[in-house]
Amino acid sequence: MGVVTVSATFGCGGADIAPAVAEQLGLPFHDRVIPARVALRLGVPVEEAEANDESVVRGLWRLVASLGSMPDPVGGVLPASSVPDERSYRLQTDRVVTEIADGDGGVVLGRAAALVLRDRPDALHVRLDGPEERRLAAAVAHLGRPEDEVRRELLAADRTRAAYVRHFHRADPADSRLYHLVVDSTALDHATVVDLVVRAARSRGIG
Repeated sequence: MGVVTVSATFGCGGADIAPAVAEQLGLPFHDRVIPARVALRLGVPVEEAEANDESVVRGLWRLVASLGSMPDPVGGVLPASSVPDERSYRLQTDRVVTEIADGDGGVVLGRAAALVLRDRPDALHVRLDGPEERRLAAAVAHLGRPEDEVRRELLAADRTRAAYVRHFHRADPADSRLYHLVVDSTALDHATVVDLVVRAARSRGIG
């Protein structure tokens, strides 16, 4: 069946576009089910796995910020006491993503899935991005919150996600070479973006 990975920066509509792609391809959409499977593997409550799934990136950013700067985490050394929990969740998440690809396939949003599955011929890797100001405008319209508040969230999300991928996968998530398709989803309507991704997936025999 194949798998489509979707990496989406803040404000690019990944949470709307990815499940729409899955529906059109007739594939399962994998998002909330991933921390549930991670919880099973680690023997922890689903709520704990969900909390780590949402906060592990923020936790890494807080850790890096506590060092007094925002260095490139590649090659950096993190305090041993803080690494095991984050690493165990990340390793189990990678395994779950791999099992999804080995099984029924589907559309996976986030989780650095393009890097986990980078060598698979039955995968399509997609990046949704756009200029910061357009992403901000889209997020403000979607969330209905003050612009200053949303801007802070956007900047924090960009930094923490980049730090997470660089630390755990030794890569820059914005590197276009990691993806088959890079789309500015702030310049195109979501229906058009979904159509582009679906067409690209079918061209690779997915769906």
